[in-house]
Amino acid sequence: MPLSRQCRFPRSRASVRAARVFVRQVLSDWGCVDRLDDIALCVSELATNALLHGVPPGRQYCVSLTLDGPLLRLAVRDTGDRSVTPGPPVPDACSGRGLQLARHVADDFGITEHVVGKTVWTVFKTDPRPARP
Repeated sequence: MPLSRQCRFPRSRASVRAARVFVRQVLSDWGCVDRLDDIALCVSELATNALLHGVPPGRQYCVSLTLDGPLLRLAVRDTGDRSVTPGPPVPDACSGRGLQLARHVADDFGITEHVVGKTVWTVFKTDPRPARP
């Protein structure tokens, strides 16, 4: 049976750190720490993108984790109406590389559009230890 956890975060810069802490805690509880740095990088990038491009004022975004055997799915859902069109970053730009980083370090990557908002997700192949009771 898959393990699953999710948490909502407010539209604030401090929530990116809180999302990272949430992910690290859940993965530690599940004994799934072999790809922790890659997953933490991805949650930082996806949460930052949600804040900058997807979460309207007064709304939240949701970070969810699902562990199904050796596959860990990290997803960030927002409620904004702006679609994501990841493309190559501009060479001199100081930003615009978050989705490229996530795509590079994850084993799979995708974007699911919803009637309201979108979910940007990554999948990692992991070597989880048995979960603690």
